[in-house]
Amino acid sequence: MSTSAHRPDVPDVLHSVLDTVARDIVTERETTRPTLTLQDIGTVESVGAGIAQIRGLPGVGAEELLRFPGGQLGMAFNLDPDGVGAVLFGEESTVRAGDRVERTGRVMDIGVGAGLLGRVIDPLGRPLDGGGVVPTTTRRTVERPAPAIVDRAPVTVPLQTGIKVVDALIPVGRGQRELILGDRQTGKTAIAIDAIINQRDTGVICVYCAIGQRAAGVAKVVGALRDHDAMAHTVVVVTEGNEPPGLAFIAPFAATSIAEDFMEAGRDVLIVYDDLTQHARAYRELSLLLRRPPGREAFPGDIFYLHARLLERSTRLRESLGGGSLTALPIVETEAQNLSAYIPTNLISITDGQIYLSPTLFELGVLPAVDVGRSVSRVGGAAQHPAYRAATGDLKLAFAQFEELETFARFGARLDDDAQAVLEHGRRIRASLQQHEAEPIPLAEQLLVLLALTARLFDVVPLEQMPDAEQRIRASLAALPPAQRAALEAGERLSDEARETILQVLKAALSTPDARDNRPAALTADAAPR
Repeated sequence: MSTSAHRPDVPDVLHSVLDTVARDIVTERETTRPTLTLQDIGTVESVGAGIAQIRGLPGVGAEELLRFPGGQLGMAFNLDPDGVGAVLFGEESTVRAGDRVERTGRVMDIGVGAGLLGRVIDPLGRPLDGGGVVPTTTRRTVERPAPAIVDRAPVTVPLQTGIKVVDALIPVGRGQRELILGDRQTGKTAIAIDAIINQRDTGVICVYCAIGQRAAGVAKVVGALRDHDAMAHTVVVVTEGNEPPGLAFIAPFAATSIAEDFMEAGRDVLIVYDDLTQHARAYRELSLLLRRPPGREAFPGDIFYLHARLLERSTRLRESLGGGSLTALPIVETEAQNLSAYIPTNLISITDGQIYLSPTLFELGVLPAVDVGRSVSRVGGAAQHPAYRAATGDLKLAFAQFEELETFARFGARLDDDAQAVLEHGRRIRASLQQHEAEPIPLAEQLLVLLALTARLFDVVPLEQMPDAEQRIRASLAALPPAQRAALEAGERLSDEARETILQVLKAALSTPDARDNRPAALTADAAPR
């Protein structure tokens, strides 16, 4: 029945509008069939130490993201019959008992892409450098399976760190996993940062992941990268020590997903985990709070699998998949030089070698404090530039003999002339392998120093004049014939003729009155370089 029949005082236009609305309401009521959407809703039972215990959510999946009030995110970590244990990714003060928890239907992911270069972010992709929103167009899950064996290629291409002792004696190849370990304050991070700085003109993308580090330490690292123009090719992922352990747990996985995006695009990538000791402690804290069974040193039994599935993602892809590579430099801290502790031994067995930094050498002023005898590269030798093999010769053996003889000399043992010559040569090896922080040395200049060392040209140089002698050797690169200089810069194998030509130039560079007239005297233990 028309509305206008009851209201003759109402204008005809309004009658028409009212009739149309009434008809639409009736039609919609008759045609609409309401549907019900089922949604899992949980309730927070307790919160503490970065953990939330949740009642409900029967359909939640392992490592699924959960949304708390205020936009706070967490991850389903424990799936128990009577509830869910979730790790929080933010301040627990924003979550209270009784709060409603919703499923998101997705696992943890992070934005990736070239827009991250030069930026400092947290494991959730949020900017920490004041540079505004990070421009990303693609997202990747932080937990991804490692490349299959058939998708991998051998490690055959060197990754130059710019550090003489590493490139010469403990070489790293692209796609390798080389562990850096040592006690606190022995220069572990410095080696990794030098490697990043040395990639400025190589096309290698770098990702630095700080796990549970002090804010001052992270600021120092970022400042060093900016001062040496290394941020343009670097992404920094940061979790600080005062943040929830859940962020520290996901940090290396998020950083690896960022690196993998570049690798699968055909780029060579270097990733630094600083350090996995803090990561293991964060995982232990979460596991103990969630009442998972503890194992050795209270770490959960699957800590080995955790780090294995992380580091196995570092590899070199075969050419049909782009030929990209992901090289990992994980850092781990030892206590009182105990290499047999649980986490160090686990990581030594997972990685392809280790660079061990000795606190004894550090205290003596030998920097970088690399213990050559305890360091090894199981892959890098196959990827080392051919020129190194001619330049280093039996350098590692000669240095090992020197260290053994030096121990006897400190006890006042009488040494013959041959043994004394070994001592003098070894002291010059140690002096030549020292290097200032954040001053990576180009490949060609490294080779010149090593050639002079193996040819015993430095043996006539007094120890206190070694830094000056090394600078003269490096400067002599400009005096080489173009063919020899090009071969050194490319790291090509040197012919006997080319080697002899180079040695003649090096001898001329060292032939000064100081070098000729001062013969190295037998040094006592007190006079030995520190």
